[in-house]
Amino acid sequence: MYQNATEHTLCLSLNPRPGRLLQTIADRRHISLFAKGDISIAPAGAVLFSQWNQEDRYLRVQIASEFLERVAQSAIEIGSNRVELLPEFRARNPEVEQVMMMLLSELRTGGTVGTLYVESLTNVLAVHLLRNFSALRSDSTSCEGKLSDYQLLQVTDYIREHLADDIQLADLAELLQLSQFHFSRLFKQSIGVAPYQYVLQQRVDRAKHLLKTTDLSIMDIALRCGFSSHSHLGKWFRQYTGMTPKAFRIL
Repeated sequence: MYQNATEHTLCLSLNPRPGRLLQTIADRRHISLFAKGDISIAPAGAVLFSQWNQEDRYLRVQIASEFLERVAQSAIEIGSNRVELLPEFRARNPEVEQVMMMLLSELRTGGTVGTLYVESLTNVLAVHLLRNFSALRSDSTSCEGKLSDYQLLQVTDYIREHLADDIQLADLAELLQLSQFHFSRLFKQSIGVAPYQYVLQQRVDRAKHLLKTTDLSIMDIALRCGFSSHSHLGKWFRQYTGMTPKAFRIL
């Protein structure tokens, strides 16, 4: 693999067996055994070259510099001119690995959880990178507290009115004039679940109501509740209720 990294590039090894990897990042050369779970990071603007001695299996995630700067300004509360992601040839970080694997799982299942979930994961990933692999690693701040009752009402009313739409994390955060990261943290600290989990639960609850009170087809109900298809509704309906929409309707 050879590229001039215009975005921050993360590579997570998925190889079941360690393999020899030659890497050059920004004129620095490194050779090592790269095992499953190992992570390499090439900052934006760096020339990246990678060569394996066997078939390589890895997950590559690219993050725009502008996005990382926005997260740094809002979540870490520093000026964007201080954002500097550091190159890493072979690092281990369970949190970064977990988020990257969750993104991979969502990709493999065709995005069944939704945009809100992916946006939440990318914000969390950016914060972990800033805290562990940047010049800011000792400058991070915590996000404490909860949303006020009025703020919660604003958000939950918006979600209820837009369940049929593709609800974006940016829209919810902007509603309260908060950063996406701070909104996600405060929302979870307020009601105990992440925004995407709350939205899924509300969609399933509305589907349950429509199944019992209308003669709409299951496909129509799926679309009215923000699911993309009959099977999409079925997947999450079974997860939350333990039964199919059809079985629930005739219960």
